[in-house]
This record gives sequence, C-alpha cells and structure tokens, in this order.
Amino acid sequence: MSPTPPRSRWLALAVLSAAMLMTILDGSIVTVAMPAIQRDLGFSPAGLSWTVNAYLIAFGGLLLLAGRLGDLIGRKMMFLAGNAVFTAASVLAAVASGPGMLIIARFLQGVGSAMASAVMLGILVTLFAEAKERAKAIGVFSFTGAAGASIGQVLGGVLTDLLSWHWIFFINVPIGLATIALAIRALPGDRSAGLAGGADVVGAVLVTSGLMLGIYTVVKVEQYGWLAAHTLGLGAVSLALLAGFVWRQATAEAPLMPLRILRSRNVSGANLVQILTLSAMFAFQILVALYMQKVLGYGALETGLAMLPAALAIGGVSLFVSARLSTRFGERAVLLTGLVLLLGAMGWLARIPVRADYLTDLLPVMLLIAGGGLVLPSLTALGMSGAKADDAGLASGLFNTTQQIGMAFGVAVLSTLAATRTEQLLSAGQDQATALTGGYQVAFAVAAALLVAAFTAALLMLRQPKPDAPTPQQ
Repeated sequence: MSPTPPRSRWLALAVLSAAMLMTILDGSIVTVAMPAIQRDLGFSPAGLSWTVNAYLIAFGGLLLLAGRLGDLIGRKMMFLAGNAVFTAASVLAAVASGPGMLIIARFLQGVGSAMASAVMLGILVTLFAEAKERAKAIGVFSFTGAAGASIGQVLGGVLTDLLSWHWIFFINVPIGLATIALAIRALPGDRSAGLAGGADVVGAVLVTSGLMLGIYTVVKVEQYGWLAAHTLGLGAVSLALLAGFVWRQATAEAPLMPLRILRSRNVSGANLVQILTLSAMFAFQILVALYMQKVLGYGALETGLAMLPAALAIGGVSLFVSARLSTRFGERAVLLTGLVLLLGAMGWLARIPVRADYLTDLLPVMLLIAGGGLVLPSLTALGMSGAKADDAGLASGLFNTTQQIGMAFGVAVLSTLAATRTEQLLSAGQDQATALTGGYQVAFAVAAALLVAAFTAALLMLRQPKPDAPTPQQ
C-alpha cells in the first residue's frame, strides 16, 4: 500500500470511527426499545431475546473468518461490503412487520457488522505507523465506541418515546450511506493475495460453526443453567468443532488462521486480558442498568442519562488522556492503571445499598469507570503490536472475536449468579428489592475477581513494544 497523505489518514480514521459508531450505537439502542418491539410485533418473552441473540451470534461467529478474508480479498473491499450489508439489513429491520422478519434482519445486521468490524483495526494500524500518531488514532477510535454506547442508551429512549421503535433502525441508514460514500474515497486500496492465498473452506466451516454454536450456548445459559444437558451437550460440540479447527490450522497448507499469530505474547495475552476485562465491563453496563430500573425505579431515559457520565468519562479519557500517557509511560503501564480503576469501580458496586443515592453511591462508580478509557486503547495497541503486515486483518478479527466472547460470557455468567443469589434471598424471606440488590452485589464481586485475573495476566504476559519495533505496514 502506497504511503497515505496525513490529511487522508485522518479522514480515513473518521470513516472508520463512523462505522464503529454505527455498530456500537445499534448494539445499545435496541435494548432500550425492546419492550415497545415486544408490544408491536407480538414477541413472546423468550422470543424477544433473539432480537439481541441473532445479532450477537452472527457478529461473534463470523469475525475471525471475515478478518482473514479481508487479508485475502482486500480490507477496503470487505469494509465496504460489510457496511452495505449492514445498511440494507437496517432498512429491513425498520420495516419489519413480524418477529421472524426482525430476527432475520438482526442476523443480517450481525453479518454486516462482522464484515466491517473485523478489518477496522487492521486498516487503522496500517495507516498510522508512527507510535505517537497510532496511539492518538486508537484513542479517537475507542472514544467513538464509548460515544456510541452512551448515545445509544439515550437516543433509544428518545426515538422510541417520541416517534417509534422503527426509527432506531432507520437512523443507521444515513450513517451507513455516508460511511460508504466517504470510504470509497478516503480508504486506501491494499494488496491482497486472493482467495487462493488462504481459502481454507474446511477451517472456515469449523470455526464459524464452533463460534456460533458456542455463543448460542452461552447466551442460553440463563434459561437452561450451566449443568443442563442442553448447555453441556452443545458446549461439548462447540469445543469439539473449535478443537478440530485448531488441528486443521496446524496441518493445512493454507490455513485460515496461521497459528503463528498466537506465538506473540502480546497477541495471545491481550486477547486473554480482553476476555476477562470485557466480561466484567459489559456485565457492568447491563447489571447497573437493571439495578437502577428494578431496584431504584428509574425509567429507560433516566437510566440512560444516569449512565451517561460513565460513557463520557471513558470517551474523554480515551480521546484526551490515553494517548499522552501511553506515549510517556507505555501502553502496558497505562493498561495496568486502567485495570486498577475498573477494579475500584466493581469493588464499590459490590457494596451497593438497596436505597442508593446517585451522588454518593453511583456517581463515583461512573467516574472510576473512566479506567476503561485507559484499558481499551492500550489493550488494542498491545494486541495489534504483535501482528505482521499480512496478518493485520486476522489479528483485528481475532481481537474483535474475543471481545464478543468476553461480552457474551460476562453477561451469561454474572446474570446467572445474580439470579441464583436473588432466588436464594427471596426463599429466605427477603423482600424483592433487597433480594435483587444482594444478587447484583454477588455479580459485581465476581466481576472484581475477573479484573484481578485480568491484571495478573497483563502483568505476567504482556510486554511493552520497543520504540523501534516494526508496525504492520504494506
């Protein structure tokens, strides 16, 4: 890939950030509108969860495949195709007239998101080779993700209350079309080996089916339980498929995911730390929202506004602070500091009272969550630092895959623990609010333990890249 002028690089970053905004916005905006969707389309309570699960299964299951295909056919082409699929699926979701149509549309949105998201980081690290600029670019990219989460929660309530739930999907259309139009001009073309350079069909089937089945199994844990035949049986099949994929990659002449990428301590370590961290962080977003609504009696819009300081803190730190600290102290030190702040937030929540005061009991947590603005950019930089140029798309896809696994695992595990503890307290004669609070306290304590594990893994496995270490380029 020929050198890209500085102005074009930052325009390309704006395009990538807009696509990230659309993906994150869509993920958070739907949760607020789910009650209205259930009323209008006649979803059953169990069926309603598939408006989220269908997206999550397609997104998480296809990221690794999409990342490798991006390396083979061109990351720009994969990015454009993914945005086109996502935008078209958003139109289908907006005009859905029944549950089946909406679930299909959400699955297709997940496909499009996987295609585009899998190559975003690969494009970014090839555009910004110099360490200081790369840190700044990753900070902007991470800020956009935090902004999408906060905007989605507030905007979902506003659009649903003032217009209708259909508009939470229509809003993706202008963003998607603008992103495609700008990307055609702003994103540089890249060399590609073609499908003959690594079209491992067997490996693709194994990893995609294994990941989809695994994510499906995890998201259904809350319904069936961890020791149910449904969970154990499907979990075993998923693990067998993924084991078969690893064996295939070790023996295939043109593997879909060359195992050499995992030999890098930073690549393997960063992905492990990400799973542990996002298991805690994503569950924080879900469980704190449930606590505010079910225990404190907040409405959907009030909940979004109450959580806005957390998203703004994450976004502000990632945009204005993270890059400067990483340049001065290194990404590893910044990551460890951010994990300590997140641990403080979860520890604070583990003692949350039944009748919490927002200013004294919740606002400090929202500010400590700013640690996420240190963790996410530094973790991204460390994870991508070990990838070679030809594997940048694969590394990006792998990083996004473990992100989705962490989110799904965290929600399933911590939600199940919270529900189990709540049932125990109700059986012991506690009132509903006290029982719910006790359940959430257990979940937050486990989230804190996950962050301790993440800190330990980061301390032992990750290494600060040398200043003159090569950055993926083409």
